[in-house]
Amino acid sequence: MERESFEDEEVAAILNEHYVSIKVDREERPDVDQIYMTVCQAMTGHGGWPLTIIMTPDKEPFFAGTYFPKQSKYGRPGLVDILNQIHSKWLEDRDRVVRTGKQITQAIQEHRIKTKGNGELTEQTLQEAYSQYVSTFDGEYGGFGSAPKFPSPHNLAFLLRHWKLTGEERALAMVEKTLDAMRRGGIYDHIGFGFARYSVDREWLVPHFEKMLYDNALLALIYLDAYQATKKEEYAETARQIFTYVLRDMTHPEGGFYSAEDADSEGEEGKFYVWRPEEIRQILGEEDGTRFCRIYDITEHGNFEHNTSIPNLVRKSLDQAAREEGMELDELKPFIEKCREKLFTARETRVHPHKDDKILTAWNGLMIAALARGTVVLGDTIYVAAAERALRFIQNRLQREDGRLLARYRDEEAAFLGYLDDYAFLIWGLLELYEATFNTDYLSYALELQGKQVALFWDNEEGGFYFYGSDGEALLFRPKELYDGAIPSGNSVAALNLLRLARLTGKEDIARLADEQIAVFAGEVALYPQAHAHFMMAAQFLFGPVKEIIIAAPNREAAQEIVQEVQTRFMPNAVVSVITDETREKLLLLAPVLTDKTTQDGKATVYICENFACQKPVTSLEELKRQLK
Repeated sequence: MERESFEDEEVAAILNEHYVSIKVDREERPDVDQIYMTVCQAMTGHGGWPLTIIMTPDKEPFFAGTYFPKQSKYGRPGLVDILNQIHSKWLEDRDRVVRTGKQITQAIQEHRIKTKGNGELTEQTLQEAYSQYVSTFDGEYGGFGSAPKFPSPHNLAFLLRHWKLTGEERALAMVEKTLDAMRRGGIYDHIGFGFARYSVDREWLVPHFEKMLYDNALLALIYLDAYQATKKEEYAETARQIFTYVLRDMTHPEGGFYSAEDADSEGEEGKFYVWRPEEIRQILGEEDGTRFCRIYDITEHGNFEHNTSIPNLVRKSLDQAAREEGMELDELKPFIEKCREKLFTARETRVHPHKDDKILTAWNGLMIAALARGTVVLGDTIYVAAAERALRFIQNRLQREDGRLLARYRDEEAAFLGYLDDYAFLIWGLLELYEATFNTDYLSYALELQGKQVALFWDNEEGGFYFYGSDGEALLFRPKELYDGAIPSGNSVAALNLLRLARLTGKEDIARLADEQIAVFAGEVALYPQAHAHFMMAAQFLFGPVKEIIIAAPNREAAQEIVQEVQTRFMPNAVVSVITDETREKLLLLAPVLTDKTTQDGKATVYICENFACQKPVTSLEELKRQLK
């Protein structure tokens, strides 16, 4: 539509003469996008992008749709005809057009007045969510439903937790099948790392080549979880490679993370990423090049457009490839890495896709969470250091002097009041940073932002968090997003944040707010729990059991061995605190519940509490292992 109409002289002339044209970046103004997408869905029964809305000067919409060709064809109205006809109506019968806009606006506002639905969340709701995932699971290629397939890592995160809580092995098998298939597919960049946005086919072979920061953050988190749960090294390796890509290609010199890389280069989708066999052989030599092509499905005919190939392992695992090549796996892996490095160097000379160098607070919050968890799970402090740099970037560049978060930074300019997602996702990142470092500043900042989130976004009448703040631009209505689509919703993330903060601090006001947040949306979530995977994780945490693990030690070094033992385990329903002589005074102000947690005999001492009762404190590693079992 951009090429056909918005860069077209004829269309531009009509627009400029009769309309005020507004182009909205939906990542900068997700509030506008969300509201008018609701309008489009209500008026037409479907939505999508490009989103086309025509409205009165009072912002009341009376026409909505998605894609329109320039000229009418195949029964689809063309933009030129639409614009001319609406202009005529505006001149001939403006009152009717304005009246239509008011009626549409009123109908949508009335439909959205009530937040609280009938129904409640129970443990049966969790089982229903699991059953829905089972019924839509693709047993051959992993993932859910048919093409196109999106990674949606929070679906897998829910299933992994379901396995942990119930022992349901099928849930784990679904997670592993999907993670393995995505990693082997063309949706994964086998040369430069990182995942593309989605696959256009069932097999995860042909991606829409755009790479998004949020996908890679959420995917890193689920691969880390899977490694912690299964100890399978390939999951750790995938998480490391995602971080390599982000820190190499998506990081601002001051530490913030860019938003995305386009699918196109030189006007062709995927051109940067695809190969022909002769290119591979020219770079690697005849023998190595031929072998690499065999392994990664790079053929003369190709598996993509114009006889080009997307490197992939859809048809074979590395184990199978090693057997076919008459090599041991330990021999094949160094060979592949040697070839990959050469191909990556050669690929760097190509015209790169455009980088969307906006820095979004919300998406940075997700990557901060992933990197902090990376240090916990993988033990490499480079990741938490990168997370801390990104947090400093947000504090320096995306937070006003009065503490108000802003949503977007680019080219020395920060703009747009932060939305619910900015607060919720950054609080998530801070909670992960706290459990990676046990630096009380991160817990303090999380509590500060949580207070501001409540003040700016909480609906005092119906409950739940609005998408934009009380200080934001007045639009048709203030939406509340709950659907966990490509990204979890702010309300879902806020629910789990509140539950974790309540357990970490013991503060009753936070616990009450967490209960209310769950209750407000319980009816809506219970109608179709599969659409609310992250909210379901909050429900899993709510129903428990939840472990509160408090390590009291003279200093951080004395606690280190115990911290490592705790952090090697996959315990999604646990919160961990470390209280030392140095941090005790400040931590007790934030978490008074820890007052009686002291060292015994000057040794690091562990308290494991569950269902508001604590087991006998332990000072030995062996006794800790026994209790954790």
